[in-house]
Amino acid sequence: MHKDLIVIDGLQYSNWNRTIFEQLREGGVTMVHATIVYHEQIRETLLRIAEWNRLFEQNSDLIMPVKSAGDIRLAKQLGKVGVMFGAQNCSPIEDDIGMIEVMRELNLMIMQLTYNNQSLLACGCYEAEDSGVTRFGRQAIREMNRVGMVVDMSHSGERSTLDAIEISQRPIVISHANPLSFHEAKRNKSGTVLKALGESGGLLGFSLYPFHLKNGSDCTLEVFCDMVASTADLMGVDHIGIGTDLCQGQPLSILEWMRNGRWSKQMDYGEGSKSNADWPRPLPWFRDSRDFPNLTVGLLNRGFSSDEVAKIMGRNWLNFIDDALKPT
Repeated sequence: MHKDLIVIDGLQYSNWNRTIFEQLREGGVTMVHATIVYHEQIRETLLRIAEWNRLFEQNSDLIMPVKSAGDIRLAKQLGKVGVMFGAQNCSPIEDDIGMIEVMRELNLMIMQLTYNNQSLLACGCYEAEDSGVTRFGRQAIREMNRVGMVVDMSHSGERSTLDAIEISQRPIVISHANPLSFHEAKRNKSGTVLKALGESGGLLGFSLYPFHLKNGSDCTLEVFCDMVASTADLMGVDHIGIGTDLCQGQPLSILEWMRNGRWSKQMDYGEGSKSNADWPRPLPWFRDSRDFPNLTVGLLNRGFSSDEVAKIMGRNWLNFIDDALKPT
C-alpha cells in the first residue's frame, strides 16, 4: 500500500532546506502545500517566490513546483516532492482585486481570507464580533473562483466561514484545523461549519499542531485517529485529509511574526500564553515528515479500509485540487 500511496500534506510552514525536503521524501510525501507568506505584502511575496525559485533550482532532484494537479501525479512518478504555494492571509493582494489573478499566475494556489484578525475580506477567529465576509470579500471570492485559486478559511470566524461556503461557487478548504468538539481552541471548527463544508464538497485537513489537539503534545495517535473517525461520520470520508501545520526548524521570531505581524506593538501570544510562548513540544509519533507512515498505520488500526486510508492520506486532496485549480 505505501509504495502506491499519494500522500498530501495540506499545510506546512517549515524553515525550508535540503534536510527538510529529504525528510518529506523519506516520509513518502507526494505534495506539500507550503505557506509562503503571512502578513507579507506584494513586493515581499514576490521576494518569497524568488527564494522558492532558487530552492527549486538548487534541489531539483528532490522537489518541483506544482502548477497544476497533473504536476502532483508527475511528482509521484518522478519520486519528487511537489510544492504548492499558499498564503495564510490576504496581505499579498493588499487592497487590489486585480492582484488575485496576478498572484494566481505566479502559482499562488490557495489563499486564506483572514489570519486570526479582521481583514479587508472577512473576520478572523480571534475577534469578539464576526461581521462575516465583507463587500470586498464577496468580490474576492468570485475572482478566486474565476481564476482557480482555492479559498481557505482555517483562521476565520464562524460566520465568515459559513458565509464563504455559501458565497463561493466552488468548494472551499479548511486546510489545517480540527473539530471544536475534540478540543476547545479558537481555531478549531464547530460541527455546523464542518457539516456545511462536507455538504458543499469542501475539504478539512486535520491539524497535528499540539495547540489544536486534546491533551496538546501528549495527544496519542489512537486519540487522534478516533477524532478522524468521528469527523468522517459527520462529514463523509471523501471530505477529510491531512494538513499537519508542521513548522519544522523555525525560530521563535517566526512564531512572533505569525502572531503579531506589524499590527501589534504589544506581544500577542495567539494560541499560547506568556508562560507558554514558544513552539509547542512536537508529538512523539509525529516529530517531522518522516513520521507520515505512522498516520497510515494508525488509521488502518482504527478500522479504516485501505481505500479509505488512501483517500485521507492524499487522494481526497488530489481530487479536490483536480477541480479547484482550473480557471472557469
